[in-house]
Amino acid sequence: MAQAAPSADAQISRTPEGGGTMRGPVTNLPLPRYVSLKGGEGNARRGPSLSHRIDWVFRHAGMPLRVVAEFGHWRRVEDKDGAGGWIHYALLSGVRTALVVEDMAELRARPNMEADVVARAEAGAIVRLGECNPDWCRISGGGERGWVPKSAIWGVDPGEVRD
Repeated sequence: MAQAAPSADAQISRTPEGGGTMRGPVTNLPLPRYVSLKGGEGNARRGPSLSHRIDWVFRHAGMPLRVVAEFGHWRRVEDKDGAGGWIHYALLSGVRTALVVEDMAELRARPNMEADVVARAEAGAIVRLGECNPDWCRISGGGERGWVPKSAIWGVDPGEVRD
């Protein structure tokens, strides 16, 4: 039986007892987690170094991305469609944003389907993520703000609560 060749960047991570959150080996932050693209462009590479080929280029400032792995100064990220690669950490921000996935999503005055509609957001809009309860998040963008169901946005986990 053939044995796998050793790899310098292979890592073993302990699964937390009781199925808790995985932690990144570099930052000790939760994996997966959400971040946003700091500038207007970020190259996603096949591997965690400048010598690796660019597979994808993110071109929207503030785009929400999910960090799924870490290696040195590099973070493996994915967009809502699962596209991505390794990006240098300096191109990422901890500012939380979300992508509107429901066309003409209704922003409401309160986290309640009976609350007044205060604005609408087109699918593809990048918005700033505010507080979230188990089912709703407060978002803002284009001078408007309101509450949307989590199902209308990408960039927050279903059970995630934010103050």
